[in-house]
Amino acid sequence: MMKRREGRTARSLAALVMTRVMSRAVVITSRQARDLALLPLFLAAPLFAQSSPSTPGPRPSKTYYAFVGSEGNDELSLITFGPSGAKVDHKFRMGTNPTELVGPHGVGVSPDGKYYYVSTAHGMPNGALWKYSTVNDTLLGRVTLGSFPATLQVSPNGAYVFVVNFNLHGDMVTSSASVVYTDGMVEIARVPTCVMPHGSRLNPQGTKHYSACMMNDALVEIDAMNFKVARHFMLAKGTEHGMNGPVGTMAAGASHDMSGHGMTPPKPGDVSCSPTWAQPSANGKSIFVACNKSSEIVEIDADSWTMKRRMPAGDGVYNLAVTHDGKLLVGTNKRGASASVIDIATGKELARIPTSRKVASGVAISPDDKYAFVTVEGIGSEPGTVDIIDLTSLTKVASVNVGQQAGGIDVWKVVP
Repeated sequence: MMKRREGRTARSLAALVMTRVMSRAVVITSRQARDLALLPLFLAAPLFAQSSPSTPGPRPSKTYYAFVGSEGNDELSLITFGPSGAKVDHKFRMGTNPTELVGPHGVGVSPDGKYYYVSTAHGMPNGALWKYSTVNDTLLGRVTLGSFPATLQVSPNGAYVFVVNFNLHGDMVTSSASVVYTDGMVEIARVPTCVMPHGSRLNPQGTKHYSACMMNDALVEIDAMNFKVARHFMLAKGTEHGMNGPVGTMAAGASHDMSGHGMTPPKPGDVSCSPTWAQPSANGKSIFVACNKSSEIVEIDADSWTMKRRMPAGDGVYNLAVTHDGKLLVGTNKRGASASVIDIATGKELARIPTSRKVASGVAISPDDKYAFVTVEGIGSEPGTVDIIDLTSLTKVASVNVGQQAGGIDVWKVVP
């Protein structure tokens, strides 16, 4: 009875504040002051309800598993999506010091499904790559890399992990891509590439590695056999061209967003790309580059090293993924709080699906091409979220909350 009375009192006070505080002073008694302390709890209740896991659409007959890293609170989560909906199977906090964040950024599962790797962006002064068992999350190894290790990918044979050292908080100097031998967790090469490389991806054959140079307006290709830069491609609109060898100095006149990391829209007349992702096609014959600044996707022919086309995308297109059948390209729109599904054959955007929160980030495709798993960072104290998109109906069919600033994600397996 007392709780119901306090609830009614809180509601009365809420109405009193909303209707009278803007017009004149409100005199509150000591009893009302005590009851007013309950008001934040009453008003906050719907917020907690809205952030709970949900599965609004059709549920699959199989169960999908995906690992997610949350940079804001050092959480690694295993989420599942199956007949019972989407949920967090389990989670744990990674790191060695409970008082300092290590910042999990990139996540990648080995081809055999036995291990998963996590890059941590924060360190004194450098970050690291961590190796875990997928069975019980046992830490199997760790190696220090460069400044702010970001996106990673495991090679098709599982022998190497390629990680770009984004160097977000460092000087505007050429950074690198680290190559780690997975068996002994040893960095065997650190290849100089460009300023603020991002979006580390290998072609399906495992012979070429691609990353986008956010501060050079360039795409860089590394020969994955000898760990050297083979070619680069300049992406600014009107001056697109490919060249052999490494990138030179930073592109003159390019406008970039360092502090916002892809959240600042372009100024009038700005023709720069500010690329944030490089994604080879399913057969490796094309490379799709996300131009975050111009909200376009540039397709480059891998053989002729020429531009094939520019495709419009959502506001602040950020990360990309392709379906294994080569038909669809999925991009997260960081400024637009959405994900775009694009038909590769025509370049047409089939759907633009709003995400549950702002700051859309990573994306991974299920092995059967049925679903796209999209991470959303959220803002401030909001939890991160994984939105699951049905690639047949082109709708969001489930969402589940994870740790703050959800970013890196990779699908582990599908269980019948």
